[in-house]
Amino acid sequence: MTNDLQLFPGLDPAPTISKPDVGGGVSHPARFSKALMPVLAAAVPLEEYPLVLDPFAGTGRVHELPNDTVGVEIEWEWARLSPATICASALDLPFPHHTFDAIVTSPTYGNRLADHHNAVDPDRRRSYTHDLGRALHIDNSGAMQWGSVYREFHAAAWAHVWRVLRPGGRIVLNVKDHIRHGKRQHVAGWHVSELMGFYGLELVWCTELDTGSLWAGANAEARLPEQVFVFDKIHRAGS
Repeated sequence: MTNDLQLFPGLDPAPTISKPDVGGGVSHPARFSKALMPVLAAAVPLEEYPLVLDPFAGTGRVHELPNDTVGVEIEWEWARLSPATICASALDLPFPHHTFDAIVTSPTYGNRLADHHNAVDPDRRRSYTHDLGRALHIDNSGAMQWGSVYREFHAAAWAHVWRVLRPGGRIVLNVKDHIRHGKRQHVAGWHVSELMGFYGLELVWCTELDTGSLWAGANAEARLPEQVFVFDKIHRAGS
């Protein structure tokens, strides 16, 4: 087995003081913010959506919801932080059809957190690769910049989400746009179009809020707000 750390000899898997330890010496650059949690909880009332899946669970903050929650996370260091998270791929969800009442998730945004070069300042660099301290799994979109590869990956992931979500179920999506070369990259709009256009989901409501996270680095003056979209599964794709 290849030691992934050999691919990034300048990286140290142990976080520094600039990278908060979220458990067991592990860091993560893009957890659900505390400000988002009440919004997410309001979108999936326990009595209507008792069983919730996060297919991109990261460090497992979805488990702070009052619902019964299951997380799927591809990187074992993050998956092991919660007993309710399994280490698996969002492209191969190990559940039967129509298992879950709701999906609550935040896919990667395709922004600078996807940087994965061997940086000269890994101790201060925030990205999925640099926070984890090694190369990411091939099924981890955390190293995918916004573009065709990113869209193909998430289109495949949404197909698996659709399969495991029951009819009448709900998808709560947290995502945001970003600025690249002075232009807004419409990441959120693509996800919304994919879910509504291809899968026929009904957009129930949406909101945005400024969580104030990671306000540093390139384009810091043009940070865009977090967005939350809530969809209901009302009919089968193509029907």
